[in-house]
Amino acid sequence: MRLFYSPASPFAAKVRMAAQHCDLALDGVLADTAAEPDDLLSANPLGKIPALVLDDGGVLYDSAVICDYFDKMTGGQLVPQGIDEWRAVKLVEATADGIADALILTVYEDRYRPEDKRHQPWVDKQTRKADRGLEVLEAMIADLPDRLTTAHFALASLFGWMDIRFAGKLAAERPALAKWYADFPSAFPAFEDLRPKAG
Repeated sequence: MRLFYSPASPFAAKVRMAAQHCDLALDGVLADTAAEPDDLLSANPLGKIPALVLDDGGVLYDSAVICDYFDKMTGGQLVPQGIDEWRAVKLVEATADGIADALILTVYEDRYRPEDKRHQPWVDKQTRKADRGLEVLEAMIADLPDRLTTAHFALASLFGWMDIRFAGKLAAERPALAKWYADFPSAFPAFEDLRPKAG
């Protein structure tokens, strides 16, 4: 399987961690989404990463979809099947992914818009979304199972990306999440190799 990814992407990091946990081999293909390369667009017409090309030539995209596929491939190694645990895992994953989406929009506002066209109320709205999500996550992490799941990888990827783009925010504002993040590499040593990295 081939995975189109960027080293900085929290969503790609989540997928790569999930694959490692499930002992699934991936051939990584670095992709510059701004350049809209043809091979990426063939895998995902939206031009977003991560995008996965399967051994049979089929494609999948969106990190949650790809991780669910890995879970199905491996007999449930990533998502528990009991309804209460399933709900807890999927809700944490969705919240972490939503926080990443909101914070990425604030980065893009600064990166891609000319200064005179930036809209601070839009940035503030996205930041409020992220802050509400982080507040809720502090309560949610207590409900996560001990075994590693997509929720764990979504959280670790988000926090690793925040280390790059919003250094110090987690420790200053959400100490329980910062502690969880500091402890995560002991549960998943491969994190240091697979975490989001500045490009």
